Amino acid sequence: MTAPKNAARTVWEALESGAALQPGAPAIGGERPLDYRSLLTTTRMLAAALQRAGIEPGDRVALLHRNAPLFLVWTFACAGVGAVLVPLNYRLSAAEIRDVLEDSRTRMLVAEDCFRELAESAGSGVDLQFVGLSANDPPFGLPLETDALHGFVAHASEEDDVAHLYYTSGTTGKPKGVPLTQRNVVQHALAAITELDLANDDLWGHVAPMFHLADAWATIAITLAGGCHVFLPDFDGRAALALFEESGVTVSNLVPTMLQRMLAAAPAAGFDGGSLRLVLSGGAPISPAAVAAVLDTFHCEYVQTYGLTETSPYLTLGILEPRHREESEERQLARRSRTGRPFETVELDVIDEGGRSVPRDDRTVGEIVARGSTITPGYWNRPAETKAAFRGGWFHTGDLATIDAEGWVNIVDRKKDMILTGGENVYSIEVENALYSHPAVLECAAYGAPSTEWGEEVRAAVVLRDGIERTEGLEAELREHCAERLARYKLPRAFVFMRELPKTGSGKIAKRLLR
Repeated sequence: MTAPKNAARTVWEALESGAALQPGAPAIGGERPLDYRSLLTTTRMLAAALQRAGIEPGDRVALLHRNAPLFLVWTFACAGVGAVLVPLNYRLSAAEIRDVLEDSRTRMLVAEDCFRELAESAGSGVDLQFVGLSANDPPFGLPLETDALHGFVAHASEEDDVAHLYYTSGTTGKPKGVPLTQRNVVQHALAAITELDLANDDLWGHVAPMFHLADAWATIAITLAGGCHVFLPDFDGRAALALFEESGVTVSNLVPTMLQRMLAAAPAAGFDGGSLRLVLSGGAPISPAAVAAVLDTFHCEYVQTYGLTETSPYLTLGILEPRHREESEERQLARRSRTGRPFETVELDVIDEGGRSVPRDDRTVGEIVARGSTITPGYWNRPAETKAAFRGGWFHTGDLATIDAEGWVNIVDRKKDMILTGGENVYSIEVENALYSHPAVLECAAYGAPSTEWGEEVRAAVVLRDGIERTEGLEAELREHCAERLARYKLPRAFVFMRELPKTGSGKIAKRLLR
């Protein structure tokens, strides 16, 4: 088990550093494995091809592709020429993707063949180069020439240069461009290696979509650590378990929906954790019971995460200290389901409306603010939004939380998701936690709906577990279940049963669509 000895400053240096650890070690697993020497050579050839295609430092290159080795290679090839990678959410409509292409002023659009029609429609009328990836195209979309290696010199990026440009998932409205600098991305990778003990014997399973930072940060961190990557193009619970079992995945990030579906599929698949040592999850609350299911089924460590696109992404990790492991099992499960303590690069506080730190009593609610080397310098071409989010030297997250004496925070809601009913504040996570503790509930979301009597009333959208049918008796049971755990004014006035909750590209529940 070896960790990187030299501190890379840029994304390209992260690849070179990882490759220098053990050039012959596997970098990419699966049907077409690549060792680090081959990965570096292939990436250099693609970077040289980008230069021949006229891509210059600072140009935006958009990538519309599912999880695959190609995603990894394009990420580092862009870094090699100083281009800005713009990962695209393939679940968006052509019109939405066009908005991103125009806002970012993308110079090149690279699209997987299954998205060719979507890409051509989105790029119609936009001044850019189109690169297709199909059986009729070169393997990486551009002709690779071995001779080009002799004259290729990687662009010497500065730490303040933009490396990646992500577009927010839009839980609060139209997506905004979030530039992440070389410093943001690499400092996050180095901190994650330290925090999570990532090393060259780790194998990361790219199961969550790589166009989102919930997974994409590991592209840099695992490579910098000299570890190996395997990829699942389309998520399915059983397919993910098979990938973990067959490839020997040791660590992965799973959004809560994925985690639930893998847990449900594990008994039939006979999966008992395999080589897994660590599962990370975030983006939605998780109950202590769900954490217990992960520990009992996967027999590995579980860490709850919290972060945003603007923060590269991690702000907190729910990592237990040795003293926490001396607590009761119930207390440990409760702690594991909390948001966690600050990530290594982050200074974090919880403040009231006047900008003052709230008491660290684990009861007083305030807004999470943060600062540090992994936080974006601001929004892309949006000075007003940047000014609103960065005040007093802090980035204001818009997330409401409590904080305890140890510095552990616990999110209670987004500011925009808090429900004001009859003059009382109801935090949606309180309602959701009550519902998640019922065995029939797979997924749920509490939200406010207009009410002539109360201003807003609490409603809950619910997805039931497989094999459970909606009945009047079940609805009454859910009401009673909530009534045993919540104050009367917090109880859902109505339940909306759905087959699936609307999601953003990152897997977060899009509550604005429920409203």
